[in-house]
Amino acid sequence: MKAIWNNKIIAESDKTQLLEGNHYFPAESIKKEYFSESQTHTTCPYKGVASYYNVNVEGKENKDAAWFYPEVKAGFTPIKGYVAFWKGVTVEK
Repeated sequence: MKAIWNNKIIAESDKTQLLEGNHYFPAESIKKEYFSESQTHTTCPYKGVASYYNVNVEGKENKDAAWFYPEVKAGFTPIKGYVAFWKGVTVEK
């Protein structure tokens, strides 16, 4: 699977976890040069507290376009630390 934004592959892996229609990419599969930490956090009653990354490609920023769960509630350990995308990031084979 590939995550693409602004015509750049920002993550690529054959070991994503599919949950609720989202592909979660292993942390080591994201291209860190395109990511910066965000101060945004949200809470999912099932999975836990999500943290976010801003995606930066060729001078354009996509704020909070990636999220991950540093810690997860019981039953969601397969996505712990994995990164998922939204806000116009395309995920495809």
